[in-house]
Amino acid sequence: MISPHGSDVLTPLFVEDAAARKQLYSEAQELEPVLLSSAGAANTVMLGAGYFTPLPGFMDKSDALHVARTMHTRHDLLWPVPVLCLVEHAKRLEKRQRIALTDPNVKGHPVLATMDIEAVEFLSDAEMLEICENVYRTTDPGHPGVSEFMEQGQTMLSGPIQVLNYSYFTSEYSGTFRTAVEIRHDIRDNGWEKTVAFQTRNPMHLAHEELCRIAMERVGADGCVIHMLLGKLKPGDIPAEIRDAAIRKMVELYFPKSTVMIAGYGFDMLYAGPREAVLHAIFRQNMGATHFIIGRDHAGVGDYYGAFDSQTIFQDIPKGELEIEIFNADHTAYSTKLDKVVMMREAPDHRPEDFVLLSGTRVREMLSRGIALPPEFSRPEVARILMQYYQSK
Repeated sequence: MISPHGSDVLTPLFVEDAAARKQLYSEAQELEPVLLSSAGAANTVMLGAGYFTPLPGFMDKSDALHVARTMHTRHDLLWPVPVLCLVEHAKRLEKRQRIALTDPNVKGHPVLATMDIEAVEFLSDAEMLEICENVYRTTDPGHPGVSEFMEQGQTMLSGPIQVLNYSYFTSEYSGTFRTAVEIRHDIRDNGWEKTVAFQTRNPMHLAHEELCRIAMERVGADGCVIHMLLGKLKPGDIPAEIRDAAIRKMVELYFPKSTVMIAGYGFDMLYAGPREAVLHAIFRQNMGATHFIIGRDHAGVGDYYGAFDSQTIFQDIPKGELEIEIFNADHTAYSTKLDKVVMMREAPDHRPEDFVLLSGTRVREMLSRGIALPPEFSRPEVARILMQYYQSK
């Protein structure tokens, strides 16, 4: 099986032993509590679940700036996005050696993890903007990722952590949330030698469904993991529970049994385009996938990135630094000339009117008004789930 990123084994930071976890949780009640941001909580969950292998905890200032500038840690590990614990006020923490990180997304703010503080450092305004410019390619506060980052605070807490739970993801998405450890075990148990991973933060229409099939056929994959983001999104995006229901219905009706695994992970969307695409690839290598689909405007938002920037960034990664293989996909749509879904670049004799294309705005309008989507665009069973959601708003 494919090795985890930068390690021979996964290094999840979740405390598996129940007795040890209970003891740590009891000890945490006496520690100074620090309320995380949603992004900090998501990073904690990902560290616990093994997706951030081989990181031992939150990065310090030197590592964070090195990653932002070079896409590598100080120890030359490929890493595209700083993994930070940012807080607004930390004067009270300067003499603390150990703290309790508490969850902003669960009522009562329970302890999410304990942390051994190695450094308390301050990011200047210029350094905050430098990180944004390198990671997001913009400092525009209208960018949802930039806005979220700039609101977290400028004091960095760094050091190893011990994760005690997976926040709301295990309770709200008990049948979908899976750690990298669990998915890796499932892939091994399925006997899949080649596994394609598909990232989604949206429901899957017919074109997405067929793209998974195309990728599986071309790389000779045994199976596909449809891996959906379960964390925080920008306003207007479809909630995870609706996406989950729609995707499950599609897989149930239209894929052969035992060829597709549906899973989710507890991370907040960054909308960082190319840099986030590399991070997504690391997640999928850590969970055991051998191939990862990168499509048009992967992890993008608005017009901040070129349509295929999230593919070309992989050309700048030295050979051997990332083991997972990238399947570069074009925009995929139904061809009325060929009577099937194709990648548009592979149909050079087509005109725009030869494809069934609908904008997101048009799709939302149709569903809100109870108008059925064309079967060449969406499976009717999937469209019905989405229609119920939009009409209930």
